[in-house]
Amino acid sequence: MPQRMEHDDRSCVTQMHYARRGVVTPEMAAVAEREKLSPEEIRDEVARGRMIIPANVNHRALEPMAIGLRARVKINANIGNSPTTSDLQQEVDKLRLAVRWGADTVMDLSTGKHIDETRQAIIDASSVPIGTVPIYQALTRVERVEDLTGDDLVAMIEHQARQGVDYMTVHAGILVEHLPLVQHRLTGIVSRGGGLLARWMVHHRRQNPLYERFDDILDICRRFDVSLSLGDGLRPGSVADASDAAQFAELRTLGELTERAWARDVQVMIEGPGHVPMDQLEMNVRKEQELCHEAPFYTLGPLVTDVAPGYDHISSAIGAAIVGWHGASMLCYVTPKEHLGLPHAEDVKQGLIAYRIAAHAADLARGRPGARKWDDAISKARFEFDWREQFRLALDPETAQAMHDETLADDYFKSTEFCSMCGPAFCPMHNFRDVDWAALKSTVEERRTAQLSATN
Repeated sequence: MPQRMEHDDRSCVTQMHYARRGVVTPEMAAVAEREKLSPEEIRDEVARGRMIIPANVNHRALEPMAIGLRARVKINANIGNSPTTSDLQQEVDKLRLAVRWGADTVMDLSTGKHIDETRQAIIDASSVPIGTVPIYQALTRVERVEDLTGDDLVAMIEHQARQGVDYMTVHAGILVEHLPLVQHRLTGIVSRGGGLLARWMVHHRRQNPLYERFDDILDICRRFDVSLSLGDGLRPGSVADASDAAQFAELRTLGELTERAWARDVQVMIEGPGHVPMDQLEMNVRKEQELCHEAPFYTLGPLVTDVAPGYDHISSAIGAAIVGWHGASMLCYVTPKEHLGLPHAEDVKQGLIAYRIAAHAADLARGRPGARKWDDAISKARFEFDWREQFRLALDPETAQAMHDETLADDYFKSTEFCSMCGPAFCPMHNFRDVDWAALKSTVEERRTAQLSATN
């Protein structure tokens, strides 16, 4: 773990602040080693806003990581209790499971009991950045959403910053002027934060308090180095609503807020759409890069079809791979329980495995240096029938071996040149290895000579 920069509670301590002054922080140096880039390259990317290093000065257990175009595509996992299910140890266990299966960041979306204690336990146990949506906890302290004030929201953001939260989703881009644009949507507003703020604005007939108090929020971010994840409160919740006027009106506002944050040396990433058909995905990425000045794009899915409840980790991983290929920097995983219920441990694993596949596929498509070494290594082991090495290199070694052993369990079959799909006689790789290449070459030359003779 790198030595953190010295700070006090009054000065600006963000990674962007140091990067713009030519300083390579310990966090930047650690990221450079992980990403196989030079410290200067990391510093320059952070300075221009195209990369962020979420690293709250109060998160002592953090191992710094980066989100951005030059970095490996990252994965976020959501955990957190609910009003019906609240168990602190269960959430810490979910954190550890998420990190084990490849989560690069974890968002605590708790809305149930003992939120502070649960979050503190998660932060204390976590080596990866922790994100939150502060409005969720703010809502638990009032009777109704209409009772919330701008002061309540800003106070909660500072409270969570002091706890050590590394990045926060703030739905500051959904404006009262945008709300008429969702009137005829098939699925309306599906963002929890966006829906709460829309209800507040309609009731009070006032502007979004997070937008009005954005400068106060930036003051807090500067003091604790909290990265902002500018939320897409008007993201489409169905393919029918994708890429509509409401979504892009909010995106333009997020671009404005990005520039305001950068002017104060605050790190920013942009949250992306939830449900988008495949033919619109590249356009959505390009639109975000254009309107938000290449700030890292953090996508929620996106789901490419709405017909797969129980399998939305698959329908969304398809979209995630495509947007990752075209330039998204972090992918928020979706579990099989999406739209159905609170995920349990196996759902977390299944969601993360699907998204690790998507993220790695995106790295391959983007030509990320070194990404293909893993694929080449497992392909070599497969061709050599080195079953144990195949298992070791697999995303999920235990499952890979269990599936192999289901039909060929004896240790003898760990050294055979076939599996139960083809058997010894039909295995194409086994047969390929038995080819007499010298004889084949002679046959090809004989046929060529015969063809030339026939032509003449």
